[in-house]
Amino acid sequence: MTVQEEAGPGGGEALEVWIDQDLCTGDGICVQYAPEVFELDIDGLAYVKSADDELLQQPGATTPVPLPLLRDVADSAKECPGDCIHVRRVSDRVEVYGPGAS
Repeated sequence: MTVQEEAGPGGGEALEVWIDQDLCTGDGICVQYAPEVFELDIDGLAYVKSADDELLQQPGATTPVPLPLLRDVADSAKECPGDCIHVRRVSDRVEVYGPGAS
């Protein structure tokens, strides 16, 4: 996967996603929608994965949102019972999907 751009609320700009594990319920909806981007760890919480499929466990770790998965990642943020998935523009870090989106 490579950093790609999207054509939705980000206005054609690259997006990244991160998970607030303090709010994660471990429901796994995100993994069902986009297993290429999200994974549940042994602790029962969801994390984002790098483009190389590496689990990113650092608090606030982000990963690029590939264009083909944008809808799945956005739906994950919308359906997440913990409201812990944040999708933002890379350029100005404004949240476009998730609990902080306007």
